[in-house]
Amino acid sequence: MPAILTAKSQPEEIQLVQIIIRNLDDTVLERLRARALAHGCSLEQELRDVLVDAAEKTDDLVEELAVVRALTIKRPRRLGRELLHEEHRDR
Repeated sequence: MPAILTAKSQPEEIQLVQIIIRNLDDTVLERLRARALAHGCSLEQELRDVLVDAAEKTDDLVEELAVVRALTIKRPRRLGRELLHEEHRDR
């Protein structure tokens, strides 16, 4: 479903973004409303929290993958077809 993003610059360099999500499943919307109610906040605030949390998790994942990549033994990269040829040659 398409979302419409708009941004307006303010004099203080604060950007306000408005997101419109169409055709959201009713069940998803009701779950989000229930979640907002359980957290004692508005649906809008709950959605903001969900988006911020998702963005932070993405950043954490990128950092973790960089650590794993740094620990990985550096080897020359080979294409899949090269590996297949090598496998057939070894038979």
